[in-house]
Amino acid sequence: MSRTLQLAEQLISRPSVTPEDAGCLDLIAARLAPLGFVCERLDSGPDSFRVQNLYAKRPGAVGASGVAPKTLVFAGHTDVVPTGPLEQWSSPPFTPTHRDGRLYGRGASDMKTSIAAFVVAVEEFLAATPEPLIDLAFLLTSDEEGPSIDGTKVVVEQFKARGERLDYCIVGEPTAVERTGDMIKNGRRGTMSGKLTVLGIQGHIAYPQLARNPIHQAVPALTELAATAWDQGNAFFPPTSWQISNIHGGTGASNVIPGSVVIDFNFRFCTESTAEGLQARVKAILDSHGLEYQLDWTIGGQPFLTTPGSLVHAVQQAIADETGLQTELSTTGGTSDGRFIAQICDQVIEMGPPNASIHKIDENIVLADIAPLTNIYRRTLENLHAQALAACAAPGAA
Repeated sequence: MSRTLQLAEQLISRPSVTPEDAGCLDLIAARLAPLGFVCERLDSGPDSFRVQNLYAKRPGAVGASGVAPKTLVFAGHTDVVPTGPLEQWSSPPFTPTHRDGRLYGRGASDMKTSIAAFVVAVEEFLAATPEPLIDLAFLLTSDEEGPSIDGTKVVVEQFKARGERLDYCIVGEPTAVERTGDMIKNGRRGTMSGKLTVLGIQGHIAYPQLARNPIHQAVPALTELAATAWDQGNAFFPPTSWQISNIHGGTGASNVIPGSVVIDFNFRFCTESTAEGLQARVKAILDSHGLEYQLDWTIGGQPFLTTPGSLVHAVQQAIADETGLQTELSTTGGTSDGRFIAQICDQVIEMGPPNASIHKIDENIVLADIAPLTNIYRRTLENLHAQALAACAAPGAA
């Protein structure tokens, strides 16, 4: 059994359903401390929802130029989503099980195997390069699958307060489609939700002249919002999308005009739009229809984008050398903690195993994907170290 597989199974066996960590971070810290990592716990939240956060950092060597090394952080989460009905699992979700060339268990692909691969890749890299010209760090939380309030978000706010920035970040989210390395995420769309309450006047449905139907009033405005082109997207992002998720209205009786209707909607927006700009445009459309309304906003995350540069090139080369694949850059899908880390880190990418089984009954990862995942992470470290060596050797570096 490989060391990555062994560690992945140890992590999967811990029932760390959000916000529980179930000892995962202690296990990881125990592996990192002998390598020279300083482990800092930044736990947060009330006792009823206590979130475990670990930041571990190992300083690299200062090169000939005397410039402080850049920091690469491996980021991820130890928490997993609930199992769903246990009787539907082919094997217990927190008992790592091998069947048909796959490892089964909750968190196998999202994302305990990635975390195990992070750790083993760093161990192998430091064994061969004990004084790298890059700082290495881990940022791990037990609150990514839940509210994501007291996890990475809180740690980033603390980093801002103490003036700490990062240079490179790899989030171990499962990004591959068919085979590890075939796709990485170099950005994500922002997410913003709105709760619109259109106010009317309740009344008897037989006397509409004595009432004001808010549903009828809202429909033209909703039609316009649905037809609006918010932007055209760009080379990395599709156009911004506006979608209704829920509509609630009426008393339940068939003879009563309701006094209000509530519409829940969401924007998934790219870097061509801003949250403030989208809010202003929605308000202008609602006002143009003469509605009496209330509107509350929740911004779940801003969009971020890492254009091809040092980190993307290092990961692309690592994938090509390990698998022969020319990886696809993508910004599709939902959100991740990368949206928080991007506030203090200029280059953030997500790279992990295939995501076909995430959050499902019988979550699993192909065993043959585990070694390449570890090797890609290690090769990325080697490539970034080589970039730092080249920078030191460049004319004028000293």
